[in-house]
Amino acid sequence: MRDAPFDITPLAGALGAELGGVDLADDLPPGTIAAIRRALLDHLVIFFRDQHLPPDRLLALARRFGAPIEYPFLKGIAGFPEIITVAKLPDETVNFGGVWHSDTTYLPEPPMATLLVAREVPAAGGDTIFANQYLAYDALSDGMKRVLAGQRGVASSAKADSSRTREDRIRSDGSAEARKVLIAEHPVVRTHPETGRKALYVNRAHTVCFAGMTEEESAPLLEFLCNHQVRPEFTCRFRWAPGSLAIWDNRCAQHYAVNDYQGQRRVMHRITLAGERPV
Repeated sequence: MRDAPFDITPLAGALGAELGGVDLADDLPPGTIAAIRRALLDHLVIFFRDQHLPPDRLLALARRFGAPIEYPFLKGIAGFPEIITVAKLPDETVNFGGVWHSDTTYLPEPPMATLLVAREVPAAGGDTIFANQYLAYDALSDGMKRVLAGQRGVASSAKADSSRTREDRIRSDGSAEARKVLIAEHPVVRTHPETGRKALYVNRAHTVCFAGMTEEESAPLLEFLCNHQVRPEFTCRFRWAPGSLAIWDNRCAQHYAVNDYQGQRRVMHRITLAGERPV
């Protein structure tokens, strides 16, 4: 991307890049938007620093990349139902998203991408780690790839690993259907619709079993896959500051919000973009 109208600095060998020299609050030309999208496909998660994106500008930016959708369990902020608050307050001990996952895979059509902007961050801590699921799949043995071919995973919004991380926000911002259980089946290995690459598509937060198998029968292989897919060499880590923005591709990357800032406040705004049924 030598002709990109901004600077691209890779964050790690596996995935992630910081994009500099672009003001996302501007009415960016289509060519710049296309170059940002290409950077996202190349690096799976991209980061921007020092962005001034009040809710209206954040939503306008999101619409340049896809169709914003509402999160099923939380109400959006006032006037912007597509934007939710991702927060941990000083008196809370569990953080939202503090488990490895791809966003809302319990939906029949999980989101394509997520935008997350930092409003308030702790003095230290509160980083997010991302993992490349192309590399996770590629590193599997040929025998394991044959085992997984054609398998489908069952994802549930009620899995304890995930549901406990949103309890504080449901108490403060819960939607009318906050206690509803959502379940969907997806391929364990999905093919990215834009790159054509295969990615491992189970996750610790939402996948409860393989289709046609019990949770007990599924547990050993799921445990292996969940540990394998977040090996250090597949990851990058991002330290937030106010005005930092991340955009990640949920179809091929997972993320984990580190909960290491007890007694401090962290507030973010998030938008997810409509995706397609995984194949």
